[in-house]
Amino acid sequence: MSRNFITPIGDEGIYTLDTGSWRTFRPIMNKDNCVECGICMSFCPVGSITGNKQKIYAIDYKFCKGCGICAYECPSKAIDMVKEGD
Repeated sequence: MSRNFITPIGDEGIYTLDTGSWRTFRPIMNKDNCVECGICMSFCPVGSITGNKQKIYAIDYKFCKGCGICAYECPSKAIDMVKEGD
């Protein structure tokens, strides 16, 4: 599942913005605790969490900037923030 986020800023005109390169912490989903409510997807400011018709959610780490909003908003505490590289 590939998605491109573009921005009209910069010397080269429109380009893909790789927000994942900013990350110092990354969210890890615990699928056993997930109640498939979609709140994480709704609150993600860069749209890096996606879901399909079966309500299976996934994080696209290319765009995830590690802000932790998804983990904070998750009512079942199914998302943990871990230091990048651990």
